[in-house]
Amino acid sequence: MLAYAWPLLLAVISSVLYQICAKSLPEGVNPLAALTLTYLVAALTAGVLFFLTARGTSLIGEYGKTNWTSVVMGIVIVGLELGMIYCYKAGWEASVLLVVECAICAGFMIFVGRYLYGEAITANKLIGLFICLAGLYIINK
Repeated sequence: MLAYAWPLLLAVISSVLYQICAKSLPEGVNPLAALTLTYLVAALTAGVLFFLTARGTSLIGEYGKTNWTSVVMGIVIVGLELGMIYCYKAGWEASVLLVVECAICAGFMIFVGRYLYGEAITANKLIGLFICLAGLYIINK
């Protein structure tokens, strides 16, 4: 149970702190400049954690095992973060933005799961999607 729950807890705590940071970015700073500092800190953090947990594994050796996903994920993360920052600058409320973004993303992921990974589109998933859409309507009304 713990092996299943702790990653979700880490993701939730990190996501909440991320939203606080994105909304609290100083007005006058160029978001791309701020993101370069963010990624330098992220790279250092990931590097330190790698060396603390790798147990004799070579970082360069691990790089050799990667594929296109690491490069594309880096580009996508910039888009995700820049989108969030500009949403907040445009006036989105912190209590609404992530709910809207996640609900829309969840809707897309039902079809991504089906067509990229062969996951079933079940009645429960479709009902859940419609409930999310109804919630979006209510939140934005």
